[in-house]
Amino acid sequence: MSERDSATLPGRLGNPNLTMTEDPRLDPRVAQLLANMPADAVAATVPPVTEDSSYEECLDWVAGMEAMLASQHAAELAAMPDFPDVISTIETIEGEDGNAIDLYIDQPVQALGPRPCVVHMHGGGMAFTEAQAPSSQRWRKSMASQGLLVIGIQFRNGGGALGNHPFPAGLNDCASAVRWVHAQRTPWQVSSLIITGESGGGNLVAATAIKANMEGWIEAIDGVFAIAPQIFGYYGSIPPELLSWQENEGYQGTLGMTRAMSRVYDPEHKHQDNPQAWPYQATPEVLRGLPPHIITNYELDLIRDDGVIYAKKLQAAGVAAFSRTITGAIHVVDLAMPDLVPELFDETLSSIAGFARRMAARRG
Repeated sequence: MSERDSATLPGRLGNPNLTMTEDPRLDPRVAQLLANMPADAVAATVPPVTEDSSYEECLDWVAGMEAMLASQHAAELAAMPDFPDVISTIETIEGEDGNAIDLYIDQPVQALGPRPCVVHMHGGGMAFTEAQAPSSQRWRKSMASQGLLVIGIQFRNGGGALGNHPFPAGLNDCASAVRWVHAQRTPWQVSSLIITGESGGGNLVAATAIKANMEGWIEAIDGVFAIAPQIFGYYGSIPPELLSWQENEGYQGTLGMTRAMSRVYDPEHKHQDNPQAWPYQATPEVLRGLPPHIITNYELDLIRDDGVIYAKKLQAAGVAAFSRTITGAIHVVDLAMPDLVPELFDETLSSIAGFARRMAARRG
């Protein structure tokens, strides 16, 4: 490859030493915000992790990530708008493993007639954080303000403050919640049931649909809206088609961090090829018959191409699937920084609401 060809390649494909803030593709608002952040802000809270870190070291890293995120909660709560048109309640159900699962329900105060229901699975790499994190609260209430019934799942994580619960614990909780909501369609006047989630939650929505398909209850789900789905499990090698793993490696996520999350989720390395753990591994036979999917990806995201290629796999299996990539954007920037990029936040919000209503019309 000539020097000229190499220079035109994006990100670290063209310059292996490029940093995220130096990448000319980055949204200038994000670049300015990151430039003003202390360089050692993460290192002060989160212990280092490598591809060779032990399971225990990975759990320590998860605890550090939770502590870092928790340090931002006060500011996130202070920035959260009021939602006078939304009422919030909690329902506790029993999961398929006999455990209690808290469901956080947000809905319009004036809820008249049939309405779509969106079941939300929060991010965190299936390893950390909670459904009641301020960012998740704001996202659910924002969806509810669009006239939707919204249900957030407090599923078991692979690690963190809720305890160490490797795969399939979290997936089982999500599946139990979806099936419970499906059983309430008539009394709750649910016109469509959509599942959505970001990052690790994107894994869980894709995996819940696959689990439903394999177990014969896919009729419970009318649509899947996955945001930056973390659906490829990193165990030491990367398929060549996932170019974003080279292009954007080290910007926000490193190979060590992705390995830590997969190690916490699958400590005994039993599920590398299991599509319910890592939907990227799904065969056409597993995907065939799934409901429509929309997948949102971010240009400067390490796992951008996970969603891009998965959409192609869905299409090849005959599933109505649509993938889009937001230019200049980092991982889940619209949900993580709603006041910095309000137009992206509003676009994602309206896309989910529109998708849910279209699936209601499709269901009839």
